[in-house]
Amino acid sequence: MYRYNLFTKMIILLVVMLVPIIILYTYSNQTTTHVLRQELNQSNMNQLSFFQNQVNTNIELLSSWPNLLIHDPDVVSFNDMYLRNGYLDLDSINLVKRIQSKLAIQESSSNWRAHLSIYSPSLQRLVTDSDAASVDPSSASRDFHSGWQVTRVPDTLSSAPAQFVFSWTSISPYNAAVDSADISTVIKVEFDSGNIQDMLDKFKSDGRRDPFYYNPGLGTIYNRSADHRLTDALITAMHQQPLGEIESRTVDVNGQSYMVNAVRSEVTGWYMIDYIPLNDILKPIQDSNRLFYLSVIILLLMSFIAAYLLYAQVQVPMRQLIVGFTRLKQEDYSVRIKPRGRNEFAYLSDRFNSMVSQIQTLFEHVYLEKIHLREARLKQLQSQINPHFFYNCFSFITSMAKLNNQQAVIAMSQNLSQYYRYTTRQERDLVPLAEEMDFVSNYLAIQQMRMARLKYEIELEDELQRVPIPPLMIQPLVENAVIHGIERYSSAGQIRITGYRDGEDWLLSVEDDGKGMEPEAMQQLQLSLEEPLGEEMGCGLWNVHQRMQLRFGENAGVILSASPLGGLQVTLRWQSEQAAAPS
Repeated sequence: MYRYNLFTKMIILLVVMLVPIIILYTYSNQTTTHVLRQELNQSNMNQLSFFQNQVNTNIELLSSWPNLLIHDPDVVSFNDMYLRNGYLDLDSINLVKRIQSKLAIQESSSNWRAHLSIYSPSLQRLVTDSDAASVDPSSASRDFHSGWQVTRVPDTLSSAPAQFVFSWTSISPYNAAVDSADISTVIKVEFDSGNIQDMLDKFKSDGRRDPFYYNPGLGTIYNRSADHRLTDALITAMHQQPLGEIESRTVDVNGQSYMVNAVRSEVTGWYMIDYIPLNDILKPIQDSNRLFYLSVIILLLMSFIAAYLLYAQVQVPMRQLIVGFTRLKQEDYSVRIKPRGRNEFAYLSDRFNSMVSQIQTLFEHVYLEKIHLREARLKQLQSQINPHFFYNCFSFITSMAKLNNQQAVIAMSQNLSQYYRYTTRQERDLVPLAEEMDFVSNYLAIQQMRMARLKYEIELEDELQRVPIPPLMIQPLVENAVIHGIERYSSAGQIRITGYRDGEDWLLSVEDDGKGMEPEAMQQLQLSLEEPLGEEMGCGLWNVHQRMQLRFGENAGVILSASPLGGLQVTLRWQSEQAAAPS
């Protein structure tokens, strides 16, 4: 079998093709997401910086108003006024009105809602665009300060967001201390956090999420539609690390990630902060990723289905053909392939079945012809035994007639007539061993009449008596023992025939007490039994060996060995099962 079949190879190929695509897509997607976040961070930071600059510009513009007004001639004149009777005269009233007009004009010059006020310590009066009221010096001095000051305005509603007031104070003369009695004029500008809220609302209308203004020590200025809880949660999460001048970080709140950008104002110290949920940014990319991976899964499933169909339509029929040819190689001609469908492989399966059927038919004919040939050869070998025995018998009769041994001639003639009756009436391929041994006994009786010194004994198991055997198998062995083992040596005269079962084999031995054979000669004779019959070798022993192999198989035949009696032992071996059920 192959190490990997076609289906496995196709699946591996598909995976090898798709894995690099997925890896490249994932890397490209991560790179795109990283670049997008960087660009979005940079864009947000630029917009926040621009917005912070606008706030700073307005605040700096407001802070410049006191510096401009403090040099105004009317304001300078106002500084030099002193009340003699506690009331303003007509000129002073006109001066105050001019100053109020200038304050109103200055306040209307800005888009922000701001308030200007001038305080004169000498007059103990505070002038605004609509009023000129007397002020207690002790309470007024508490508002004297340098730089921007932020005051939290208390609100009666606890749930309402806090409001803040930003104020800037300019003092004349410049070299006067804040708490000095040398102060001649104090100009104050202030505005509330509603102006910043207006800018936050405008900034939010451009597509931002919820921008807000934040100071760690004071509080938060929300836009008017802000999500206060989320904003407060973001501020709490951002406090885990100190805020820098410019911040861009990812904050996790309630299981959701937010990209937060912050820019600090160098003028006020407040942070302009904006945040965007990462899901809003990454959702199109995530949707694209899901669509891509879904497409990959669908493509993979379709590829698996296509691979399986190809496997079922090509690999399985191909494997059936391989198995069929393997079994055919092992000479299993009963193999058949069941065609599937109506395709090319079904046609090949039909042709394979037809071919195997024809081969099986041809082999059956060849096998039958081989059996017939084998039977014919058995008949031919068996026919060779009869003349050989007749030659020896007639030679014996001739010898006995020359010796005037009429008893021997008569006995031989009778036995010869019985033998002829046995062979001529023998139409069976196999006979019981008992009948064959009766025939051998007659032969030995004849030889014993010829040679008085001949002694023989037969010992066979009862079961062996019923074993079928081809006729004229034992007699040639006994004849060789008599002629070549007994007649040539006057000291020899004993022949023993034994038969028994050894496992699945039957053994029948014929041995004599003659001179025997040298081991080399015995080995050469054993080898010659497997070769074609030669002129120098008698046909009796070779004939028996060949007949045994043709009848009982290649493991059967004649075995030569030295006899315990001193001569040669010739043993017939064949399997008992084959003997009981011959083919």
